[in-house]
Order: sequence, then structure tokens, then C-alpha cells
Amino acid sequence: MKLRSIRALILAFICAFSIPSFAAGIDINTASAEQISQTLKGVGPTKADAIVAYRAQNGAFTSADQLSEVKGIGSATVEKNREFILIVEPKKQRVVTKK
Repeated sequence: MKLRSIRALILAFICAFSIPSFAAGIDINTASAEQISQTLKGVGPTKADAIVAYRAQNGAFTSADQLSEVKGIGSATVEKNREFILIVEPKKQRVVTKK
């Protein structure tokens, strides 16, 4: 009986701390089309390519809602992925001059 309890505890631990449980968001300003399609629900390779193309043409996204401006991405897709969509501001590079 003790072995069975240990197995159940190990299985519960694996389920609780598996990678999908920690599914992090994705920065849509830096992610590749492949990363976007693997992370966002309802976004396949074609829509992910459209997101990357939109970003290249129009600059970085400033909000998750701006994704709905991409052809094929509607507000319903944005809403079901809101918790996974990250907008990370790029770090400002400091210019160092030698004296």
C-alpha cells in the first residue's frame, strides 16, 4: 500500500509541475512565426506568418489588442490568448564613449 501511495504522489507531482503547467507567454514582438503558432491557440503557421509580416511592416506591437489588426486574427483569438500574449519593451542600449 505504501508503494502505491508513493507512485500516486510522484504522478501528482509530475502533473502539477510539468511544462504545460508553466506555459509562459510569448513576446509577439520578438517571437518567430513558429514560436507564435506553437504557443497561441487558434493560430497556425499561416496566421503566425501574417503576425510576423505585420510586425515587420508596421513596427512593434504596443498592445495585445493590436493583434486584431492582422488579417485573420480576430478579437476572439486575441481574447482566448490574452494571458499568453506578452509585449516586452526592448531594453535601451546605453552608448559608452571612450574619453
